[in-house]
Amino acid sequence: MKYLPEAIYRTIGAVVVIACYLFLLAPLLVVFVISFDAGANLEFPPKEWSLRWYAELAGNSEFLEGLRVSLVLGLVVTAVSLIVGVTAALALTRYDFTGRDGLVGLFTSPLLLPSVVLGLALLLVLGPVGLVGTYPGLVLAHLSLTIPYVVRTVMMSLNAVDASCEQAARTLGASPFTTFRRITLPLITPGLIAGGALSFIISFDEAVVSLFVVGTGRTTLPVVVFRYVSNNTDPQVAALSVVLIVFSLAAVVLIERALGLKRVLSRA
Repeated sequence: MKYLPEAIYRTIGAVVVIACYLFLLAPLLVVFVISFDAGANLEFPPKEWSLRWYAELAGNSEFLEGLRVSLVLGLVVTAVSLIVGVTAALALTRYDFTGRDGLVGLFTSPLLLPSVVLGLALLLVLGPVGLVGTYPGLVLAHLSLTIPYVVRTVMMSLNAVDASCEQAARTLGASPFTTFRRITLPLITPGLIAGGALSFIISFDEAVVSLFVVGTGRTTLPVVVFRYVSNNTDPQVAALSVVLIVFSLAAVVLIERALGLKRVLSRA
C-alpha cells in the first residue's frame, strides 16, 4: 500500500486549520461590517457605509444603563466569587474532613445543569423571599454560576503548589494568615487572575439565568440586547458587539502585558 506524500498531509492539515479559523471568525467579520451599514435594517453586505449606529449607540440610554449594571454586577460578583472560591478551595485541598467529596460535587453541580433549569430553580427560590428583580438577587444568581469556576481553578493552582513550603513557614513560626499572604497567595496568583477573569466574563455575558431573575426594573446588558433585538432589526446591536469585542481584546492585551497570558493559563 502506497502512502501519500508528507506534503499532501501538511496541505490538508493547513486547509482544515484555515477552514476552522474562517468558521470561527466569519461571524465576527460579518458583525463588524454590518456595524458600519447606513441602512435601518441588518443586511450584508451594506449598500452604504456610515458611523450612524455608533453615534446612536452613544446616545442610547437603555444600552448605557444596561452596560453600567453589568459592569457593577460583574465586579461585585467577581470579588465575592474570589473570596468564597479561594476559601472553599483552601478547605477542600488542604484539609481532609467528612463530607469533603460531597462539597466538591456541590460546587461542581451548577456546571452540569442547563441554564434554563438553573434559572427556573433560582426563580422559585428567590421569588418567595422578594429577591427577584433586585441587585442582591442578581448577585446571588450569578454567584451560583461563577463560584464553581473559581473553586475549580484555584483548586488546580493549589494542587500545583508544594505544600511543604507552607509547612516550612508554619514550622518557622508564621501564622496561617502570614503563610497564606507570603507563600500561598503569590504562588496561586495566576489561578486567581484566571478565575477572576472567568467570573467577570460569565457574569457580564449571562443572559438566560438573568432573564429569570431581573424582573421589570433595571437589568443587565445581555437582557437589554435580547429584548432589543426581539423588536428591532437595525445594526445598532452590531455596533455594540464591535465595541464589546474591542474591550475584550484590550483586556486580553493588558493581561498579556502584565503577567503573560500563557503563564496565567498554564498556572491556572
